[in-house]
Amino acid sequence: MKISKIDLAGRTLEQVFEGIAPEKIAYCNWAEEFPYAPEVTFKMFHTGEKLYLRFDVEEQYTAARVAEDNGEVWTDSCCEFFFSLDGKAYYNIECSCIGRMLCGHYTEKGAPVLRAGADILSQVERITSLGSEPFEERVGDNKWSLMLGFPTAIMHQHKVESWDGLKLKVNLYKCGDNLTKPHFLSWQPIALPQPCFHCPEFFTAIELE
Repeated sequence: MKISKIDLAGRTLEQVFEGIAPEKIAYCNWAEEFPYAPEVTFKMFHTGEKLYLRFDVEEQYTAARVAEDNGEVWTDSCCEFFFSLDGKAYYNIECSCIGRMLCGHYTEKGAPVLRAGADILSQVERITSLGSEPFEERVGDNKWSLMLGFPTAIMHQHKVESWDGLKLKVNLYKCGDNLTKPHFLSWQPIALPQPCFHCPEFFTAIELE
């Protein structure tokens, strides 16, 4: 999959995203135990300086209880982007529906996780249709969007000057561990017996123009 380089050239992010075809995050890998599957899509492009990612979600259960960055955002209504520069070590970016975020760098199992600090996370653009205030679970026909703009600094364990030409291994996810109906969806399928997103062996290749 190729990710286009697009010059914003006075256009808004909304206008640019309108011209990009959505990809579905629809693999319900553990359907026997967790059958609930919201409707989720993502779109992606980059400008060289930043990688932009948009999630659009339709779900029945939406919560945003985590109030700070680097908290347990995966327990809320959460969208996630995991990527690797070398196919082994990888970054996990997880963001709730109100823009609370964490970013870690994983090397090998059992090794310490290196988390991005506030100095890095503060550089990420976050635009949420649900605002930024925490709230308890809302039940109904909930629709929301999340737009994120990542500077190269998000790759905090590497020195990367531009997104131009990068070849990554990635997967994208939607989850909500503590919702009334927990769910664990992925863009690319995961052949594991229990829910787990920390599995770079199931990432797939993308190439940035």
